[in-house]
Amino acid sequence: MSAPDAGITVLLERIAGGGDDAATAADELFARVYGELRAIAGSHLARERTWHTLQPTALVHEAYVRLFGRETPGFENRAHFFGAAAEAMRRILVDHARRAGRAKRGGGARPGALVDDPPVPGERLDEILTVDEEISRLSQENPRAAEIVRLRCFGGLEVDEIADMLDLSPSTVGRELRWTRAKLYQRFRSREED
Repeated sequence: MSAPDAGITVLLERIAGGGDDAATAADELFARVYGELRAIAGSHLARERTWHTLQPTALVHEAYVRLFGRETPGFENRAHFFGAAAEAMRRILVDHARRAGRAKRGGGARPGALVDDPPVPGERLDEILTVDEEISRLSQENPRAAEIVRLRCFGGLEVDEIADMLDLSPSTVGRELRWTRAKLYQRFRSREED
């Protein structure tokens, strides 16, 4: 474990421990990871349409509130934390897409492109909802593949970053992404034929 990863893990342990130190540790953690979380959020919103009001800073803050707002979370390490942050951002984007009322449920979605090129809110809100639904189904069949595609599609992480976070080889992550892409393609094709 690298020194930055160890520092984040120590902060997460202090937060999980509760007490007076937990709030201070949460503030320190936010300061330490804010740049990375904002980069992830920014990658989602970089090509955002001008009418859209969701900004990277708001996405980061809302995700952080979801992670630490009600109860003291128990994150095991940096990978677990960033995975949960990616999941929180995914849920925020899905909620936003639902509120926007643009769900077409598969109409025109390109599953292969979504795995290779994460969805950008405002351009493909309907695809976000469709992919979210399929990832939820996939998690029942192959939880690791679902986590990898969540980190790629909604966390905006590259293959090497995902491999580091999940303690896998880049080739394993790439293989899981290819498998997931094929699986999603099959599911989208069957939707179109129905």
